[in-house]
Amino acid sequence: MAKTITDDKPRIHFDCTKCPAFCCAIYERVQVTKRDINRLAKHFGVTVESAIRRYTKMHSGERVLRRTHDELFDMDACMFLDHETRGCSIYHARPKICREYPGRSRCSYYDVLQFERKQQDDINVLPLFQITFREVKKDEQRDDKGEKIWEWKQGKRRKAKR
Repeated sequence: MAKTITDDKPRIHFDCTKCPAFCCAIYERVQVTKRDINRLAKHFGVTVESAIRRYTKMHSGERVLRRTHDELFDMDACMFLDHETRGCSIYHARPKICREYPGRSRCSYYDVLQFERKQQDDINVLPLFQITFREVKKDEQRDDKGEKIWEWKQGKRRKAKR
């Protein structure tokens, strides 16, 4: 069956081949499903049990991909990130969450990368990201004119969950 290309598909505003693979490095957890594990097992020609043991681990009650150290970001990244090309070494067998990422026509990491390279006038600049979550309370207030103003009260800091 042939693919039909229509004009109603959103235009993609990023090029993963021009990105250092932020999404493979800054997310601590890449969740995998049973289907993802089956895909990995088939890709590598191993049993499902072997794929689970070799390529995944348990993290906070969920099955995730293993990680290895990445020199570029000086942190752990997805074990399937090719450190030379900065691409996915299992692209056709990658997990569903990676297939769907970023889930929109723009990638915010790519946008920041392009913005900083333009601002710094340096095509090699590499902005670093850290994802931190905080618990906040949203409180609706009104100003003198009766317009809504949202006040955010900071709560405790939480470690990033991906």
